[in-house]
Amino acid sequence: MKPETVRTSLDLPFDLHRRIREAAARRGCSARELILAGVERAVDEARPARPAHRLRLDPPLIRPAGRRIGLSNQDAYELVELP
Repeated sequence: MKPETVRTSLDLPFDLHRRIREAAARRGCSARELILAGVERAVDEARPARPAHRLRLDPPLIRPAGRRIGLSNQDAYELVELP
């Protein structure tokens, strides 16, 4: 066993084990290589997609109504009574 690997074991149904060995033989690789490729593909597919870039409109399509007020988040929290 290579030092940078971890040994694990799986309980596979007999039919699945047979199909893995047959598929590996057809591809000319070992069952281990076939299983590793499948696990890597499953992990890569599970990665979250890159977040979409937010559309930035400058100037904005809708202008703000009224005048701006100087109110920070902290000021708003102080004005609201929270339970």
